Amino acid sequence: MWDLFKAELLRFRGWAIGIAGLHLLVLGFLTRVVDLGQQPWLVHLAFGIAYGAVGGLLGLYQMGVYRRPGTWLNLLHRPLAPARTAAALLAAGAVLLAFAAALPVLVVAGWQAGMTARVVDARHLLLALAGLQIAGCGYLAGAYAMLANRRHAAAGLVFLAWLPAMNAIGLAALALQMVALLWLLALVMLAFQPDLGAPPRRWGAVLLTALPLQMGVYLVLLLLWFGVEMLWIMQGSHPNNRAVPAPGGHNELERMDDRARLLAGLAASASPDAQRLREQVALSEPLGIAQQLRLLPHTGELTNVKPMAFDDTQRRVRWTFSHDSMRLQGLSLVDGRAAGTLGVGAANAAFPVPVLPIGRQPFLAQGDELLAGGNTLYQYDSLAGRVTPRLQLPAGELLLGVSMLGAHLGALSDKAAYIIDGRLLRDPGQGLLQPRQRVPLPGPGRFGDLSDLTLIELVDGYLFSCSFTRFAHDPRGVPPYQVLLRTDDAGQVQEVARRAVGFDYPVFFRYRAWWSSPVMSEALDRARALLAPPDALRATHPAPVPRDIKLLAAAMSLLAALAAAWRVRQLPLRWPARAAWVAAGVLIGWPALVSLWLLVPPEEGVDAAPEATPRPAPPRALVA
Repeated sequence: MWDLFKAELLRFRGWAIGIAGLHLLVLGFLTRVVDLGQQPWLVHLAFGIAYGAVGGLLGLYQMGVYRRPGTWLNLLHRPLAPARTAAALLAAGAVLLAFAAALPVLVVAGWQAGMTARVVDARHLLLALAGLQIAGCGYLAGAYAMLANRRHAAAGLVFLAWLPAMNAIGLAALALQMVALLWLLALVMLAFQPDLGAPPRRWGAVLLTALPLQMGVYLVLLLLWFGVEMLWIMQGSHPNNRAVPAPGGHNELERMDDRARLLAGLAASASPDAQRLREQVALSEPLGIAQQLRLLPHTGELTNVKPMAFDDTQRRVRWTFSHDSMRLQGLSLVDGRAAGTLGVGAANAAFPVPVLPIGRQPFLAQGDELLAGGNTLYQYDSLAGRVTPRLQLPAGELLLGVSMLGAHLGALSDKAAYIIDGRLLRDPGQGLLQPRQRVPLPGPGRFGDLSDLTLIELVDGYLFSCSFTRFAHDPRGVPPYQVLLRTDDAGQVQEVARRAVGFDYPVFFRYRAWWSSPVMSEALDRARALLAPPDALRATHPAPVPRDIKLLAAAMSLLAALAAAWRVRQLPLRWPARAAWVAAGVLIGWPALVSLWLLVPPEEGVDAAPEATPRPAPPRALVA
């Protein structure tokens, strides 16, 4: 076993050294240009794809060479059990990937921590482990694709699609990567057998293979629906590419300019002031409150939702938030040396949550910056070299962005919009400011349903238009609607108009992912949210599934179960296995039926019952 392990290392040592050197050169070059530790999620995604691709190519080539009939027979006719032979080959692959993928990351991170004043947190070191696990998943998926039966060899790719889609962060994300790695390892060990391509026979092996295979079939169904939508677009009748959208639909509302959107809402108003408000809309300039934070930062996350640094052009200092110290670390832009640490207030206290720069506003002095963290807006005062809290929203709310509204400042949270006197923010010494008005977002939709917030300034307040149409194309969102709210100088909020907005897509198309397989749809949502922190920005208020869609899903499951019952009668399966496959057809639907066809070839049945007949012992020559 040890000799086989060393032989594999020597066999691929040239490639490993070359890829590690190239990896180190790329990281070194990029580090001299930008701070890789502060790059957004998309940059890390690109590196993750590269690691997965390198691992996949290694698995495909390594096992592809051994899979040749003569080579495979020679490999297994050693004084080693097949499991120990597989362990030697896979351990060598893991060492090669650690050398090529993880070691350069640690070298660059160590150099940056020891030789520069840039921020290097513990989370940045964990990126090496994340890269290794992603490369390992790609490696095992490639190995399984070579060793398993061609009918279901692509099942391992499901885990590679799951990794970037998961919402877990930090150590939880590493734990889920490890789950995917161990599952793929189990699949490879099952496929590493003398009879290559033989289907799994024991119920545990069938279950390990069938679950990702069924999810893969479900994802292929979704891709087919995407292809249907592309044909629909090319045909010219798709709701999104019509020259004139259907009247009263959510596409029409989303394509309107801000003034037309306000007037459309007032057209449904029964308020006695509607006519006067329409006149003011025609004369006023519509405004909006920008949402600078589309995703929320979390302590200890491996990646960034956006860069966590900003430059003080007056002092020529770059301030970067550190997750380890929960403070801003300074870097001189002149000589690259450390330039101090900033916390909250004169005591330099640690920030309670990570903070992100959200841009400069016209009233700020040169070099000043606004920072958002949790429910608090902070102001960096370049002249005093201090960070002070300026606005604190109620507990449980999240500050998402601010914008100038004439002489006032508008702030947006996940639950309300705020109007603040912008003149008071010019002086950082004023301390915490009290909002003049608070406008709660009108339900039943939640922040994840909100697609647009537009307002105009009235003579005695503001007129807000809130459109909830973000997920009108699928089941995740609330049924689309628009609400107009009016505020006065006293801070009173009055609902002026509310109107339901029509759907532009047929109901069966909106729920296509659900009725194709309700269980798979729910499993996919739960897999993405597994171990993830609650996210108010993604929170929606979905409507109940229509009765017709439930009947359609039930009919599809019944057809799949009948087809599975017909199919298992043609296969030499025992009655527990037949009952299990039919039950899977009832619960899961067509993905289960397709997986039955792929896992159990026509010429051979697979006995998935727990009391399956034991397989004959392998020849003594194949046992260590």
